[in-house]
Amino acid sequence: MQLEEYFDFLAPNDIRIKGTRVGIESILYEYIHRKLPPEEIVPKFRTVTLEQVYATILYYLHNKESVGKYLADWLEWGHQQRKKQEMNPHPGIIKLRERIAKYGTDPEVHKALRKIREQATQKNTIELVEKIHNAPLSDG
Repeated sequence: MQLEEYFDFLAPNDIRIKGTRVGIESILYEYIHRKLPPEEIVPKFRTVTLEQVYATILYYLHNKESVGKYLADWLEWGHQQRKKQEMNPHPGIIKLRERIAKYGTDPEVHKALRKIREQATQKNTIELVEKIHNAPLSDG
């Protein structure tokens, strides 16, 4: 089997391990930046075999310049996306940050707040059921 047969070349910036949705950048990030051996990478990706991990590393080693650029572009793209998110955060993130600023990060405080909210929801549900139960039936 040729080394390239282990991969699907979907686009210049999208090389996946054949038969999976895993990009080579994910495997190589674990190998290069986190310095994990192939045997520790496999459990992180349930659709990837040890042979595929070794093939990805070998492909990188045989094409260091082009795959190195591929990885650098991927890392830069990720950096740009994180910057965009920081500049325009999702409303849920804004709300979470406000909540942390107001109540801190103590999990017990958040558990107590959640319990209060659940009790209020239960009370509202009971009141709604009572209203429905006590409502006159229409002849319709």
